[in-house]
Amino acid sequence: MLRQTQGDNYYQKMDNKIKIVDLGYMDYQSAWEYQKDYHQKVLDGVSEDTLLLVEHEPVYTLGKNANEDHLLQSAPKNTKVFNIDRGGDITYHGPGQIVGYPILDLHHYKKSVSWYMRALENIIIRVLDEYGITASVKDGLTGVWVGGDKIGAQGVRISRWVTMHGFALNVNTDLHYYDGIIPCGIFEYGVTSMEKILEKKQDIFAVKKIIIKAFIDTFQPIKLLEAY
Repeated sequence: MLRQTQGDNYYQKMDNKIKIVDLGYMDYQSAWEYQKDYHQKVLDGVSEDTLLLVEHEPVYTLGKNANEDHLLQSAPKNTKVFNIDRGGDITYHGPGQIVGYPILDLHHYKKSVSWYMRALENIIIRVLDEYGITASVKDGLTGVWVGGDKIGAQGVRISRWVTMHGFALNVNTDLHYYDGIIPCGIFEYGVTSMEKILEKKQDIFAVKKIIIKAFIDTFQPIKLLEAY
């Protein structure tokens, strides 16, 4: 059962210890600080594993190994740019895109970066399947793809096996912002969204509920097994 508490957009599955917190629309800097605070609490063992869900204002973020040349001169000048501590290259976040920041202690699941990345990809693939969208992965590349277009991006940081940063799903995203970057440093493929594929705007709240279910279904059974 999922519970919503009035006022703080807080969701929690009542019969386990994974929290789902919907931050709604929050500026990137504030959400990053919020995320880092939760990450430290999980590292210290004083908070439960948590998934933060959020929409940001238009921003570009560059991972710690990003090529700054992938931020093009054509990028909108009023769009904020953040250099952050995740892996990966440059990406875009903005309204209409659901961003998920799982803060999980992988000691409870599997201490494998590749397993974790594939699990996040499979969550997005399951969500899209609910809408009749056939998505897949590409050998040698992270993220989720519909044909030759990327619809779900990933970039994570893992410290002492506790995760932060995570995934982004283009739902009703304004794809024009991607014209200002080489997304994820990949030249040969494009980007897409659920709205573009389905030819109509999607209910963000409904998509979030499906993400929550897929996330819990993916990680909770493993955590319960680990407890016994």
